Amino acid sequence: MCEQQEHNIPKVYDPASVEKKWYKYWEDNGYFHAEVEEGKDAFSIVIPPPNITGQLHMGHALDNTLQDILIRWHRMMGHNTLWMPGYDHAGLATQIKVEEVIKKEENKTRYDLGREEFLKRVWIWKDQYGDRIINQLKCLGVSCDWDRKRFTMDEGCSQAVREVFCSLYEKGLIYKGTRITNWCVNCNTALSDIEVEHKDDAGNLWYIQYPVVEEEGTFLTIATTRPETMLGDTAVAVNPEDPRYGHLVGKHLRLPITDRIIPIIADSYVDLEFGTGAVKITPAHDPNDYEMGIRHKLPSIVVIGMNGMMTEEAGKYAGQERYECRKNLVKELQELGNLVKIEEHAHAVGHCQRCGSVVEPLVSTQWFVKMEPLVKAAVDCVEDGRTKFVPERFTKTYTGWMENIRDWCISRQIWWGHRIPVWYCDECGEMHASRTDLTACPKCGSTNIYQDEDALDTWFSSALWPFSTMGWPEKTPLLNQFYPTSVLVTGYDIIFFWVARMLIMGMEFMKDIPFEKVFIHGLVRDSQGRKMSKSLGNGIDPLEVIDQYGADTLRFMLITGNTPGNDMRFYWERVEATRNFANKIWNASRFVLMNIEGVDDNPIDRDKLTLVDKWILNQLNETAKLVNENMSTFRIGENAHVAFNDPPADFDTKEAYIVVNLDDACKRQQMGEGWFATIDDVPKQAVSMTPYQIMQCRRIVSCVPYPVKAEAVKNTVLAKETTNLVPATLLKEHSDFILYLDEDSAAGIMAKE
Repeated sequence: MCEQQEHNIPKVYDPASVEKKWYKYWEDNGYFHAEVEEGKDAFSIVIPPPNITGQLHMGHALDNTLQDILIRWHRMMGHNTLWMPGYDHAGLATQIKVEEVIKKEENKTRYDLGREEFLKRVWIWKDQYGDRIINQLKCLGVSCDWDRKRFTMDEGCSQAVREVFCSLYEKGLIYKGTRITNWCVNCNTALSDIEVEHKDDAGNLWYIQYPVVEEEGTFLTIATTRPETMLGDTAVAVNPEDPRYGHLVGKHLRLPITDRIIPIIADSYVDLEFGTGAVKITPAHDPNDYEMGIRHKLPSIVVIGMNGMMTEEAGKYAGQERYECRKNLVKELQELGNLVKIEEHAHAVGHCQRCGSVVEPLVSTQWFVKMEPLVKAAVDCVEDGRTKFVPERFTKTYTGWMENIRDWCISRQIWWGHRIPVWYCDECGEMHASRTDLTACPKCGSTNIYQDEDALDTWFSSALWPFSTMGWPEKTPLLNQFYPTSVLVTGYDIIFFWVARMLIMGMEFMKDIPFEKVFIHGLVRDSQGRKMSKSLGNGIDPLEVIDQYGADTLRFMLITGNTPGNDMRFYWERVEATRNFANKIWNASRFVLMNIEGVDDNPIDRDKLTLVDKWILNQLNETAKLVNENMSTFRIGENAHVAFNDPPADFDTKEAYIVVNLDDACKRQQMGEGWFATIDDVPKQAVSMTPYQIMQCRRIVSCVPYPVKAEAVKNTVLAKETTNLVPATLLKEHSDFILYLDEDSAAGIMAKE
C-alpha cells in the first residue's frame, strides 16, 4: 500500500494552503542553491535586478515566470543551474522616494540634512523596504539562489564599479566635458538619451517674423514650437538648396523684443518642408542647434536655467517660469505685430522617464563615456552569432541603435548612488580618478582635496551585472563556471538601456560575451491593448491575482499563447479558465486516489504491458519529446498549449475511466502498467510552469518510495522515480523522447515530505 496516499482530499485545489508550505520547504532544504561543480554542464541566468523602490507588476511577473521555467527545466535536465538574484539601488527613484518621506515627516529637504545624514536615511530606508520586491517575487514561486542575493551598491559591486570607471578613465574613454544634455528641471539632474521618453503632445506652431536689417520692410518668417527660446537665438538657418532664401544668406535679422542682430546662415540640416523652411537657431537649448552652432561658430546664450526659470539673459522675462514666459512672450509678439499665425501641431516632446516632466536641453558640464571605440566588439559578437537574439528580428533593432550611438552621459546630480571616484586638489588644480578613497593629492601631497559631487548613472553599475555579481574583478571559481551566462530574459523596451551596455562592458572587461542568448518578450497590456500605467489606472496587481487564484494560475495564464517578442493582453476570463484547468488536474488526481486501494510499490512488470499500456507510454514519450523541443527553442507558450490540451484529455478519458470498473485489490495489474507510469509522470510536463500544484499532486499520487537509486539512461530526461517504474530496456527504446532527472535535481524539484 502506498505510504504517500491521502484520503479526504478537498474537491477544490486551495493554493493558499499549499504554496507557502512548499516554498519554505524548498528554501529550507537549499534546493535553489548552486555550487561550483567542475566538469558538470552549467546553466546560468542573472535576474534583471528590480529596483528597491519597486512593486511587483505584470511585467515582473511575466519576465520572472519565463526565467523560472527555464531554470527549473535545466535543473530537471541535471545541469548545474544558477539563477543569480539581486536588486538595483535605483539612484534617482530611491532618492526621490526618501526625499518625499523626509518632507512629509519632518518638513525638511536633503539639503537641510546634508549629504552624510541624508545617505544614512536612505540606507535605513533600504534596509527597511529593500526586500519587499524580493519577497513579492517569492510569492510568484521564483526559485532564485537567494543565498547569493546581490545589491548594486554592495561592497563587491561597488569595487567593480570603481575598477571599470578608473580603467576607462585611464584609457581616455571616460572624460569630463561641457555639452548640451537632457535636463530634468524637476529632478534637477542630467539624463541620458534613453532616459527620455518621447511622447506626441498636442502643441502649437508659432509663426514669427524677424525683420531683415539690410532690407527695410522685409521680414523672414520662422516657425517654432518653443517661442520662449527665441530670446536665446543667435542665428536663423535656411537650406542652401532652397531657392526662396538664397539671396538672404549672409544678411542679418533683428531679433524681436531683444533687438539683437543675428546672421542668416545656410546649413543642409534644415528641412525645407518644416514650417517656412527657415529655422531659428538656439545653440544653448536644442541638441541639433548646438551642433549647428559648433559648425558655424555661433555664440551660445542660456535663457532657461536648471530650475526651469528664465535667466537674466532673458531680459524683462528673467525670473519667470518657462511656460509663463511663453504665454507672456506670445502676447507681446502679437501686440508688436511680429506674430503671423498659430497652428495646432502635434509633435514629439521629451519627458523625464522618472517624473514625467518635460525635459529641457541645457548646456552643462558632465561626465561621459566615449562609446565609439567600445561599440565594435559588442556589435561583432552579435553579428557573428556568439550572442543570439530570440526572436532574431531584434538583432536588427540592436545593431541599428549601436550604429547611431552617442557618447553616454553617466553623471547625475544626485547623492544616492555610486559617487564619481574623482578628487580635485585646490592647491595644484589636479584631478585624479582613484580605485580607493583619497586623503591627499597624489601629485602635491596637499590634503586640501574634495571629491566630485555627482553620482553615476544607475545603468552604469547595472551594465556590469553579469560579471560583478560573480566576484569580478577577482577571478572567482563562480565566474569561471557560470560566465558567460546562458540566457538573458528581458523585455524589448530595455534593449538599449541594459542589453547593449552589458554587451559593451562584457566584451571590454571580460573579453567575452555576457550571455549566449537574449530571450526577448513583449509587454503585458490591458484587455484593450493599452500599456498598463498609473495614469490610466489600468494596472493589475499580480499579488492580488495570486491571493485570489494562486501563483500557478497566474504563471500558467501569462505563458499560455505567449510568443517571444510579442505583446500580450491580460484578460480576467483567461485567469478563470486557467484556474478551472488547475482544478481539473486536481480532481482527476483526487478521483484516481479514491479508486486505487491495494496498489503495491513494485516496479512495472514489462511482461504485463498490454497494447494499451504501450500506447499510453508512447503518447507520454511523444509529449515529452515535444516539450523538450519547445523548451530548447524558447517556445514556452507552446508547452502551455501542450499541457493544457494533451494530458487532461488522456488523463480523464483514457486512463481514469478504467478505475471505475475495478473492484478487487489487484487494481494496478488490471488497470494496466502503462497507466500507472503515466499517472506518475504526466505532471512533469508542467512542473516548471506550475510548480506548486505539481508538487502537491506528486506528493499525493506517487507510490514509489523516495529517494530511489535509478539506472542512468543515456540521452534521456525522465524523473528518476519513473525510471524505476519503466524497465531500462523500454526506456532505451524511447531514449530520444523521455525526460531524465538526476538524483540531486529530483530531490530539489520533486521532493516529498
